[in-house]
Amino acid sequence: MDALTLFGLFAVTAMLVCYAMEDRSHWFVLLFAASCALGSAYGFLQGAWPFGLVEAIWSVVALRRWHLQAAVRKGAGEGTCGPRP
Repeated sequence: MDALTLFGLFAVTAMLVCYAMEDRSHWFVLLFAASCALGSAYGFLQGAWPFGLVEAIWSVVALRRWHLQAAVRKGAGEGTCGPRP
């Protein structure tokens, strides 16, 4: 196995693990986005630009989900200290 194939194996394995763990922590959503970016790089490096393009889109979608989850967590945390004056 060459280095590029090992890089691709790492990227898709990280995607799978992070996707499976997303319900446990919002950080896995961010890691999923990063692993999708790695998968995108792999796709472009190996010459499979459709794969690279789709993985880049998945990375943006996952980053948006992570950002929206952060906004929900922040909004939920604002009301936990009692009523506002």
